[in-house]
Amino acid sequence: MHPFRSLAALPGQLQHPQVRDLAWTLLSPPLLARVGERAPRHPLSASAWAAQPDKLARWLEALDRQPQALLARTPGANGPRLGRYYEELWQFALAEAPGIRLLGANLPIRTAERTLGELDLLLEDDEGMQHVELAVKFYLGPAQADGRATRDWLGPGRRDRLDRKLDHLLQHQLPLAGSPAAHSLLQAYGCARPHSSPWLGGYLFYPWPTPCSAPAQAADDHLRGRWLRRSAWPAWLAANPGCWQPLTRLHWLAPAACDAAERWSAAQLAGWLDELPGDATPRLLVQLQEEAGGRWQERQRIVLVDDRWPQAPA
Repeated sequence: MHPFRSLAALPGQLQHPQVRDLAWTLLSPPLLARVGERAPRHPLSASAWAAQPDKLARWLEALDRQPQALLARTPGANGPRLGRYYEELWQFALAEAPGIRLLGANLPIRTAERTLGELDLLLEDDEGMQHVELAVKFYLGPAQADGRATRDWLGPGRRDRLDRKLDHLLQHQLPLAGSPAAHSLLQAYGCARPHSSPWLGGYLFYPWPTPCSAPAQAADDHLRGRWLRRSAWPAWLAANPGCWQPLTRLHWLAPAACDAAERWSAAQLAGWLDELPGDATPRLLVQLQEEAGGRWQERQRIVLVDDRWPQAPA
């Protein structure tokens, strides 16, 4: 399922923020082991990089030294949509990957009356034509249920729900390439019907202090964090002392890293918390730990929610 497990530590060894995000995008495990009966297929699984992961490592290390090409092709790094930025990172890598031919991205499928949707990625590799649906998701598990049911996993904004995302993938996004409306588009690429597969990256956050079970379809090695209510913060900090600071949403991908001058003091964090409204939207915070050379690296991450979450603010 994942050809790059040997490179799992590489994002933390890179310096440039967007190159770290790119490395995390390509190297992190999927959230799910399956979507219905479909297994996720890594978009690079038939590339030369998958056969020789050290070549991918060297490419990322070279990009870390000279990131200009990546910066030019990922304008979403400065935009409002994390999902769009995530797609741009994949598009950049697939356009550069040996053994991959990226045919198109965000390809609209239309009838005479309306647009039915888009194919996130259409590519060709040694295993044939591939249609890939991408997403990066962050779901919080239930505090009052066992967690196995996907309906109980919610996005930080409350509206997104894991079971709804899976239903949309299975009922609409993945079958779209096989629809009559897609036929003429695919014929132009010499393909009757590509193999369709999902790839979902991201994190699952478990309630604290009592965790729930993983959702039924979760990958064994999925990335994990914890979530807690504002009133539980003092107890959490007592159990997990150290340097904590929030991340803006466009920085939720790769493990956080900063120089000593950029890390927050305890007073800065306390001031930030004092000014945060009681009904503020969920915030992601990371604990940083000093590494050799004076660089501070993420050790763990949490989502801090209001005391009524997941109920909407009154």
